[in-house]
Amino acid sequence: MSLIRSITTVGGYTMLSRVTGFARDILIARYLGAGMVSDAFFVAFRLPNLFRRLFAEGAFAAAFVPVYSGAVEVEGKEAAQRFAHQAATILALILVVFVAAMEVTMPWAMVILAPGFEAVPGKMELATELSRITFPYLLFISLVSLQSGVLNSLGRFAAAAAAPVLLNLTLIVAMLGFADLGETPGHALSWGVTAAGVVQFLWLVHHCRVAGAPIHFIRPRVTEKVKVLGKRILPVVFGSSMYQVNLLIGTILASLVSDGAVSYLYYADRVTQLPLGVVGVAVGTALLPLLSRQIKAGKIEAALWNQNRALEFALLLTLPAGGALIVISSPVISVLFERGAFSAQDVTATATAMAAFASGLPAYVMIKVFSPAFYAREDTATPVKVAALSMGVNIALNLSLMWTLGHLGIAIGATVSSWVNALLLGWILHRRAELNLDGRLISRFPRILLATLVMAGTLWGGAEVTAPLLAGGEAVRAATLAGLIALGMVVYFGLAFLISATALSDFKGFSRRDAV
Repeated sequence: MSLIRSITTVGGYTMLSRVTGFARDILIARYLGAGMVSDAFFVAFRLPNLFRRLFAEGAFAAAFVPVYSGAVEVEGKEAAQRFAHQAATILALILVVFVAAMEVTMPWAMVILAPGFEAVPGKMELATELSRITFPYLLFISLVSLQSGVLNSLGRFAAAAAAPVLLNLTLIVAMLGFADLGETPGHALSWGVTAAGVVQFLWLVHHCRVAGAPIHFIRPRVTEKVKVLGKRILPVVFGSSMYQVNLLIGTILASLVSDGAVSYLYYADRVTQLPLGVVGVAVGTALLPLLSRQIKAGKIEAALWNQNRALEFALLLTLPAGGALIVISSPVISVLFERGAFSAQDVTATATAMAAFASGLPAYVMIKVFSPAFYAREDTATPVKVAALSMGVNIALNLSLMWTLGHLGIAIGATVSSWVNALLLGWILHRRAELNLDGRLISRFPRILLATLVMAGTLWGGAEVTAPLLAGGEAVRAATLAGLIALGMVVYFGLAFLISATALSDFKGFSRRDAV
């Protein structure tokens, strides 16, 4: 499968996941609003998700995929599967112990993760209870990530990319069917999280069998490949998961700012995750196994070409997305969440945070493009060092800005640290001659930027003209926002094609050259 087809496959299913995710979050905002129960649930949901990104999608996938892909390329599929069986067995054993330990120590973990909750009676206890319900999700979703790595390495991206949709559908069912039956709607959601992990796991069990690569639990043995995997996982924890770690730091500090601050950052991040997931995650997911195989086979020129095209494709879509989210942040948040318990004041607070996150969107996606270049070359140390420096910047900015800007200062800190991370990774790759921006990318970047600026100006003017409609009823606001988004897309892509920032023939070029 070509790079562009792989990206669009993952991106298409990720788009579906984000759409169903918005439906889920609209229901959460309607039932929970932005207060004690929502803050407690979001901490409970973020905790297993953080460790999922660290142990699974981040560290485990970044360490596992190059080893598995290299084994497929050099030794054949059978040898790669033996490695996968051992990796799955050892991962499961470690996670069973870890989950059990966290269940026991959860009250102390909550004091670290959300110290500000102590100030609200019952809030810390509720967060602890919900976290204990959600945490087993980590076990199942980590095994899902291993199965996804196997399928992605074999060029099968669809089933793994579709798995998050099952999470959203399960939570929607939990809200619609059980929100009023439990102690709080947060309890129904928490049980839904763990149930979704089981559903996703069984989904990929089936698809691995269909692909002829079923994963079996066997007697654990620490083989040479497993040792290599273990040595790479710990360094990659920071390198591939800095964004999530920054969000966790933000959550901890937001709990000290005000009641509702955790929820503002959560909702803002959810909207920003749409383009980040559709483009950034898709590019990173498709690029890692491709670069791993090409570098292993000595096809360095093809690897550099694909890296340039991935960066070009990412900037083509994320620059306008970031610009649009900044300019029309308030209408977007209002249309998505302003109903039920979610007030106009919540809209304003969330929109400012989203604009700050959106200004870092290109950086978040560049990290997803640059990181596979290190991991494919089996260099896990460099991204760790860069991530550690960036995290220090994040913490310093959070602590200096949160007292005057509140939750907005936390969002700004996360954005600035992401730019530091992205630019340092790119600079290091360039110094090593492992990232050489070609003439096509250098020529097209300023054109992409120009088209983005024109689109942003058009959206700003359109929002000013339609301000009375954006302040109207729910249906009117939604129709007006849809019209503004359509206008922005027409202006951006129309100008992009007109000034040769992109061309339809480019997409054919992706497919032809990927085989080099």
